[in-house]
Amino acid sequence: MSRRISLNARLMQDAEASAEIQVVLIEISHPDLDAPVRLSTDNTERVSEPPDIAYGTRSSWRGANPVSEPWLWIIASTVLPGDQEDAPAAATLVLENLDASMVQLLRSFTEPPEVALAVVLASSPDEIEAEFDDLQIVSMDATAGEITLSISRELIEDEPFPSGRMSYARFPGLFAS
Repeated sequence: MSRRISLNARLMQDAEASAEIQVVLIEISHPDLDAPVRLSTDNTERVSEPPDIAYGTRSSWRGANPVSEPWLWIIASTVLPGDQEDAPAAATLVLENLDASMVQLLRSFTEPPEVALAVVLASSPDEIEAEFDDLQIVSMDATAGEITLSISRELIEDEPFPSGRMSYARFPGLFAS
């Protein structure tokens, strides 16, 4: 199955050289977090003023307010999920370990955080070129220099088999007269 991409993205991919930049937006959410963590692989613009200068991307993806909830720039590399039908969608994020609190936050979760990824162009951050939802952080490896996150969907092998039976005890509404 093919996916639609914008004309700008297609022209960028076909061009010998292009000024367009592909950006990966990353949203990490968990019930223990006050708000989702929104990250971007591009420093499109300055999103805060001195003394805490930060760069990022302003996008309304997943309901974010571009003015008050920018996607903060991180130094990262990504391997995006593939499209193979017989393999789970899996991705790898390698973040520069700039602060010890990053590792502490990731190690504090007892349930895996949910992750959503989107590929956009820096010139049109609200137009989604590719989107990957319902992913989870399945493993984390941290060194002094980088944090490697393995992200995947829930394994199909974890689904119960055989599935529940349509019995009166489990589904009484089916047998109501």
